[in-house]
Amino acid sequence: MTTKRIVTGAHYGLRDWLGQRITAIALVLYTFYLLFAVMTVPTLTYSSWYRLFLNPFMKVATLLAMLALIYHAWVGIRDVLMDYFRATWMRLSLEVLTFALLAGYACWTVIILWKI
Repeated sequence: MTTKRIVTGAHYGLRDWLGQRITAIALVLYTFYLLFAVMTVPTLTYSSWYRLFLNPFMKVATLLAMLALIYHAWVGIRDVLMDYFRATWMRLSLEVLTFALLAGYACWTVIILWKI
């Protein structure tokens, strides 16, 4: 007798677990880099923040950190929604809303970083 596996989502397992760990490490490294950059500034003012983010390396590092944060959040929120919302229509609606918000945050980050 075989049991039929009910698939309620996609992309779980080792890839998501590893993705969460890699993005967490990336966020820790970015946090240390940002702390070092801020601590080396003599006085923390708007102009010093502005100059800090004029550096293309800082822009790219910040963008990569934000993308890591977005992926990290997506995997975590998706897993919570899959665990606690059994109604498919509600879970999918919340997943679409979450994805739209996270995509909006990514676009907003690009706008902020490259407006400088």
